[in-house]
Amino acid sequence: MPQIRPITDLRNTIEISELCHSSGEPIFITKNGYGDMVLMSNETYERELAAAEVFRKLLVAQRQIDNGEGLDGEDVLKNMRDKYGYV
Repeated sequence: MPQIRPITDLRNTIEISELCHSSGEPIFITKNGYGDMVLMSNETYERELAAAEVFRKLLVAQRQIDNGEGLDGEDVLKNMRDKYGYV
């Protein structure tokens, strides 16, 4: 469940920091009742960045497949076995 906090809660930096780290989720900060910022721990940020990168690569791969640009996995493995002598 997302945490939503008013901007005035940022005065208590220790509590907000602990909440960021313990929840493992972004914390949404509101100003005058409207969304203003999103806070998260470095760990959460890195995890979200990595997930976005995976999705980006999957999208590129799907576009290549749709355009007939992909390589057949069986052929790639066979070529690697032949080249490097793996069974």
